[in-house]
Order: sequence, then structure tokens, then C-alpha cells
Amino acid sequence: MEAVKVEGFGPDSGVEDLGRCVDEISTTVSRLEQRVNDVEQFYLTTDNMELTITKSASAFKEKVKEKQLTGLEKQQQEASQREAAALKRMQELMRQFATILRQITQHKWAHPFMHPVDVEGLGLHDYYEIVQKPMDFGTIKSKMEAKDGTGYKNVREIYSDVRLVFKNAMKYNDERHDVHIMAKTLLEKFEEKWLQLLPKVAEEEKRQAEEEAKAELDVKLAQEAVHANMAKELSNELCEVDLQLEKLRQIVIQKCRKMSTEEKKKLGTALTRLSPEDLGKALEIVAENNPGFQPTAQEVDLDIDAQSELTLWRLKVFVQDKLKLAGKCSEAMVCNNINNNENTIKSNSKRRREISDALTKNAIKRNRKLSPNS
Repeated sequence: MEAVKVEGFGPDSGVEDLGRCVDEISTTVSRLEQRVNDVEQFYLTTDNMELTITKSASAFKEKVKEKQLTGLEKQQQEASQREAAALKRMQELMRQFATILRQITQHKWAHPFMHPVDVEGLGLHDYYEIVQKPMDFGTIKSKMEAKDGTGYKNVREIYSDVRLVFKNAMKYNDERHDVHIMAKTLLEKFEEKWLQLLPKVAEEEKRQAEEEAKAELDVKLAQEAVHANMAKELSNELCEVDLQLEKLRQIVIQKCRKMSTEEKKKLGTALTRLSPEDLGKALEIVAENNPGFQPTAQEVDLDIDAQSELTLWRLKVFVQDKLKLAGKCSEAMVCNNINNNENTIKSNSKRRREISDALTKNAIKRNRKLSPNS
């Protein structure tokens, strides 16, 4: 952090220097507050697996990255190596599975299952009502050879589709049908060969699960280490800000003009005009520099003359702000009441005119009825 320096700011410095220091400290505090929120958000989100540092803290993020770069790069390299090794092992399993599949597809009864069922040509109008997901060995082979990312990710996926080929044929065709018998026979042969490969598949799946769990744990631990360092640095920087604020406070105390007796009297009177809530806040200001003062006591005896100049001036600024705000609210209420009264008067006038017009019309009607010409 670029610490706010107040060493060169002394009792002889002007108001502009004071304002500059206050602005610098405020900017620093705002930046620290954002970074504290970043750290809190990380620990509040327990399932967060990404380093969440906002753009407003980009400078700090770069600083953290520099410190953690070596460890993170090492983890990324290890993860890449694990993935490459796992992919190589899975490819070997898929190669062995391809050997099994080739043995099945070369069987003399495999020809009905080599291509998609010709539903229209065979007149199988109810086929799609019975078979929800058609499958054949030609489709399986194409997917195994796909290079565009749409291929099988593991042996289990191929195994499921091979079984589906035979299960569909057995589901649609009657048990005594040749296709049903051929499918059932080939399925049994396939399952026997699959059982020979299954232990290797299970071992590889277990290994991958363990490696993924370890990788996730490593990432989480790395992120926790990053945020722990963030928290440590923030703590140090916040302590530095506290020291700067205390130095600035002492300088402000030295610069405070002594309040006159008349000003103290006006301040005491102004305090009595505060709302109960604002009065409580004012008493808290007094308590900050008077450890023995009890602002929440049932009865409070406030000796204005016994207060420090800093406390008196803080009270004056606070009271002026609150009374000014209360004055604006009162003016707004008065204006609102005036508007309401005007609207009421207008409404009453309109109603009176309506009543008068109605009475006039009734009188005209009565006069017409009483006329000799009616």
C-alpha cells in the first residue's frame, strides 16, 4: 500500500494540507474496504473454486499473482501432466475395448446390427414407438473415430451403446424371432469379454476420481493461501491507516481554535433541539474522548466546559448538520401541507359549483311545470 504520509503535516500547516491528508486517507480506506469485501466474499462462499478479486482491486490482484505465480504454475503443470497421463491410459483401455468390439462385429450373426434399422424399407411403422434410442455398430464406430470432440470420452460410454444395440433388437423382436436370438447370443459373448476388461476400467475410474479430488483440494488450498496473504496484508495496512489517523487527530487537536463561552452556550442550547436519536449520537461523540462518560445512562449530566476542544468542535459540526437537515424536512412538510390545503380548497370549490348547477337546473324544471303554457 502507498501509505498516507502525515509526517510533513504539522501544526503550522494550512487547511488545504489538512483536507489533502483527509482525502488521501479516505481514498485509501475506500480501496481497503473493497479488498476486505473481496476476502470476506471468498470465505462466505465456501464452494467458490475461483479466485474472485474485482477489477477495483486489480493492482492488489497483480501483487498477489506475483507472489503466488510459481506455486500456481507448478500446480497447473502437474494438473496438465495428470490429465495427459489419464488420457493416455484411457486411450489404451479404449484400444483394448476396440479389440473386443471387432471380435463381436466379425461374428457371422452381427450383420443385422452393423447399420441403422431401415424402418421405412422394412415397414416397421411402430419401431420408434418401442425403441426410444436407436443404435448400431456403424454409428458406434463413427463416434469412436470422431476427432471433433463429439466422440466417446471413456470406455463406459462405448459399453453402454454396444449393449443398447442388442437390447433394442431384443426389445422390438419376439423371443422366438431370429434377430432376438442373434442379439441375445452376441450380448452374452460381449458381456463375457467385457468382464475381462472391467477390473482395469474400474481401477482407472477410481484413480481418476482420486486425482480429481486431489486437484480440487490443491486448488482450494492455493486459493485459501492467496486470500490468507491478502488478509494479512490488509491487516497490516489497516494498522498503518490507524496510525496515520491518530497522528492526524493529534495535529487537528493542536489546530482547533478555542471555543468561546458564547459559542459553548449556543452549542448547549442547540443540543436540546436535537431529536432523541440524534441526541444519543451526539452523546456517543462525547463518550469517545471520555471513557468514564455513560451516554446511555438514565440521566446524563453533560458539562460543556469540561469537554476538549476537539469534542466541542465535532459536536458543533454534528449539531449544525442535523438541525439543517431537520429544517429542510420541516420546510418540505409545510410545503406539502400547503399543497394539500390548496387541493382541498379546489376540490371543495368544484363540489360547490356542481351542487349549485344541480339546484339551478331543478329550479328551472319546477318553473316550467308551473308555467300556464305547460
